[in-house]
Amino acid sequence: MLTNFLIGAIALGVVLLYGCLGETLMEKAGQLNLGIPGIMCMGTAGGCFGAAQYMNGLAAAEDAAWLPLILISICFSILFSVLTGLIYAFLTVTLRCNQNITGLAITTFGTGLSQFIMDPVYVPRDRFGAASALFAKGFVNDPDANGVLRIFFSHGVFVYLAIALAVLFAYVLKRTRLGLHLSAVGESPAVADAVGINVTAYKYGAILIGSAVAGFGGLFYTMDYLKGSWENASTIEAFGWLAIALVIFTLWRPNLSIFGSILFGALLIAAFVLGGSSSQKELLKLLPYVITVLVLVFTSIRNKKENQPPAHLGLNYFREER
Repeated sequence: MLTNFLIGAIALGVVLLYGCLGETLMEKAGQLNLGIPGIMCMGTAGGCFGAAQYMNGLAAAEDAAWLPLILISICFSILFSVLTGLIYAFLTVTLRCNQNITGLAITTFGTGLSQFIMDPVYVPRDRFGAASALFAKGFVNDPDANGVLRIFFSHGVFVYLAIALAVLFAYVLKRTRLGLHLSAVGESPAVADAVGINVTAYKYGAILIGSAVAGFGGLFYTMDYLKGSWENASTIEAFGWLAIALVIFTLWRPNLSIFGSILFGALLIAAFVLGGSSSQKELLKLLPYVITVLVLVFTSIRNKKENQPPAHLGLNYFREER
């Protein structure tokens, strides 16, 4: 039971990890994107659309190959989520619309459009189960294998990709000039602009790359965690909001998001493992949000600079006022 619990916590945590990494990158550039839930939904729709086109182009589901399926799904997921992120970037960076309102509009737009795109009339789902088996294929697939091996090596490729991206983001943000420039844009775009950093380019880059990464979370949730079932895909929006909370919990540090996402995943599935009444289960589901609020209060009291959000987060940059 413990082995299965940990495997489930890691898998569910990866959904949050992708959304958290995407939002962290945007917030480092000073962009508070409340449209992450909608972007994750669009990434899901794009990836599933690509998987359906590939699977339905084969004579039989058994003819599907792992690598083409993964690559096609990733490409379509990136396309859909980046286009959605581009709308947010154009409105908030170029037109300098309110980031909060724009983000909420993107969430509403993305969740609605993804449901429309994934209508069975447009995207047949009869081969999603076969596609999911390839998505979820791990290094260790024997249910009777050693528990430690199953915990760390029974996952699909998207789990390891998420961890690799978290490590990469942490290194880039902390150790490279690119990351330092991005942090400068989020802290004080006027100063960054004055020393020759292209603020607009960095903001657009962070939003588009962050959107692509966040979209993977929805794709992984549907095609791996839910075994190709679209019926529960509407819950992706809730995971998007929790991913935003995870950014605060991990103090804008991608390396900490690996452990934070697993913790949140464990808390989310604890309700089903421990049992209890429906009200008790709902209370357990609230724990990640309660912990996030406590972390926010604690970091505010300590008031350490490294634990605070970027100084210009959520504020638009008006160059003419520099």
